[in-house]
Formats: sequence, C-alpha cells, structure tokens
Amino acid sequence: MRIIDHRHSVLAFTLIELVISAALMAIILTGAYACLRAGFSGQRIIEPRSDAMQQARVALDRITADLRASCPLPQGAAFLGVRRMIGMIDADNLDFATHHFSPHQPGEGDFCEESLFVERDPKTGQFTLWRRRNPAIAFDPLSGGSREALATGLSGFRLEYFDGYDWYDSWGEMTTGTTKSQLKSDKPNSTGMPEAVRISLALESSHIGPREESASTSSVLVFQTIARLNLPTDSGTGNPISSGPGDSTAKP
Repeated sequence: MRIIDHRHSVLAFTLIELVISAALMAIILTGAYACLRAGFSGQRIIEPRSDAMQQARVALDRITADLRASCPLPQGAAFLGVRRMIGMIDADNLDFATHHFSPHQPGEGDFCEESLFVERDPKTGQFTLWRRRNPAIAFDPLSGGSREALATGLSGFRLEYFDGYDWYDSWGEMTTGTTKSQLKSDKPNSTGMPEAVRISLALESSHIGPREESASTSSVLVFQTIARLNLPTDSGTGNPISSGPGDSTAKP
C-alpha cells in the first residue's frame, strides 16, 4: 500500500488556463482603454463649448440688462444702431444711454453712455466684443469712458431693432462726423427708441480632433435673445413712447 503525501504536491495552472486568462485580460484592458479615450475625447469637445456657453451667457445678460434700462442719449440721435461688417462676419455697432449703472466715484449717477462694438486683435487675429461706458455726459457720446471685453473668439455680432411692427437692421441716423443728429424722417427706425432689440452672438468653439491629437477643428455656436426696452407709456393710449428727446408723440 502506497501512501501519498499531499503536503509536497504543487498546484499550478495549465497552459489552456493561462491562454484563456491572458485573452480575457486583453479584452478587459482594451475596453477600459477605449472608454478612457472616449472620455478624454468627449472632454476635449465639451470643455470649449461649455466655456463658449458661459461666455455668451454672461455677455448677453449684461447687454440685456443695459438695454432694458436704456434711455435717450442727451444729444443727437436717441438710440443709434449701425449695420457693420468686418470681412465676412457681422460686427454691428450700438450706441445708447442706460440707467443700469452703479456709481463708483463722487459726482457719478445711475446714468452712463454706452457703446457696443467689435474689433479684431492684431496679434491673435480673433474678434472681441467690447463695451464702452462713460458715466459723464460727454459732448461726443461716441468717446470717453472706459471699455471692457465682453466676449472673445467672436464669429459674429448681429443686432436687429423692433418698432412694434417690423424688424430693422439699423436704427437712428448719424452725420459724417462723430456727433449724432436728430433727423426728421418718416422712417420709423430713424428717430426715437426701439421697443426691442434682438441680439445674435456667434462664438467659435475649438477642440482637438478625436483621431489626430495634433488636428484642431472649430465649430460656431450661435446664441440669441431678445431684450425688450422699458419705455415710458402714454397715459391715454397705453402705447410705448419710442420717440426721441423733446418729442413726446406716441405711436398709434
């Protein structure tokens, strides 16, 4: 009778078990790498779009708040919107006055002259939306004050103006100089204040392509909102008074 001592036996995997284990490990690692790569690719796409959305939200909120509290400029055209193009992109200009302003220095009130305009950065070639604000009543409403960047990487800035019946690409009239003139015209978008302004803001969203790490692609995101101006109303008809300074004729 033979007695086998199991204390000295050695347990081991067979060759087939090792091959199956290696194949399963390779499948798991390949799937994990594919998920990780997809996550990084999605992050490269989402982050620039999130930054563009946040930038557009802040810019549109500031412009809308200023327009809702807008008022006529102290001289010249009450509200001046100019249709403008820089190359192939929309780059409209807007000049108006607003009460949406908090005084920071002695002698300032809740009034400032404001300009919205687009300029190209000569170093980067990108377009930037600027806001100029001047809390002092200046002889030339198009000058003075300080400016701040509202949005960078701009691909278009379009403004449209509503008089209660139709939308217009421009508003107000301007002479050949920098001062504004109040022209008597039968065109409803020549004088006074509009009832609403439609703002279209296009921003570029650049990201690295998922196939080639060195390849960069860009897409354009367009954001739009309508700012309704809080205009005084005629006590008899209840219609907004959108005419310029010194003329209190209400629209029929």
